[in-house]
Amino acid sequence: MTVDVLDRPSWAALTGPHARYAGIVGRAARYHPDVAPFFALEDPADPRCWNDLAVLAGPGTELSITASPPRDLGWEVRGTSATRQLVDATVRAVPDPEAVVLTATDVPEMIDLVRRTGPGPFRPRTIELGTYLGIRHGGALVAMAGERIRPPGWSEISAVCTDPGYRGRGLAARLVLAVAAEIYERGDRPFLHTMAANTAANHLFTAIGFVRRKENVNVSLRVPVSPGLSPRP
Repeated sequence: MTVDVLDRPSWAALTGPHARYAGIVGRAARYHPDVAPFFALEDPADPRCWNDLAVLAGPGTELSITASPPRDLGWEVRGTSATRQLVDATVRAVPDPEAVVLTATDVPEMIDLVRRTGPGPFRPRTIELGTYLGIRHGGALVAMAGERIRPPGWSEISAVCTDPGYRGRGLAARLVLAVAAEIYERGDRPFLHTMAANTAANHLFTAIGFVRRKENVNVSLRVPVSPGLSPRP
C-alpha cells in the first residue's frame, strides 16, 4: 500500500481493482459511462497518452480530467475547477447502527437524492464500485455515502449527501465513518475528494480526521475533431 497511487487514482483503479469496468486504448482509460464519467492517463506529460485518449473518447467529446493537454495537440479547454484530495489521519471509523446497505433496488432513490443535493457524479451502475450505506427516516432515503474509485490499497469515499431537510444532524459524518469502517475492515485506507471552495465539506472531513494531501485542478476539455497525433512507438 503506497500513497503514490493517489497521484493518479483513476488510472491505478482502472488498471487494477476496477479493471472489469475499464475501457482502455493504449495509455488511456475510462470507466464504462454507466458506472462513472472518469477518464485517466498513465502519464499526462506524454503526448501519446493524449492521442490514445482522443481515440478512446472520440472526436468532439467533452470530458473532465485532472491534467492539462500539451497545447500543440489541439484540445479545447472549456474550464477548470480546483479540487482537494484528503487522506485518513486520525479517522475513528465506527459502524453506524442506523445505516443500511443500499442495493440496486435503491438506485432510483439514490439518483434522486444526488440530483437534489449535488455531491458529484452518480450513474446507474456507480453502486457496483463498492459498499453504499444510507439512512432512512420514515422509509425515505435521507442520507448516503459510499465507495467509488479504488486504487490498490485505497478506497475513495464519495456520494456523501444529505436531504436538505435533515442537515445539521450529523448524518453525513456518521455515514462517512461507517463507510471508512468497511474500508478498514478489508485492510484498505479511505481517501476522498472535495471541491476546494466547498468550505462546509472540507471542514466536515477534517473534523473527523482527514487531512489534505494535495490540490488538483480538474480541466474540462473537448476532444479535437482532427487531433494532431504524435506517432506511437
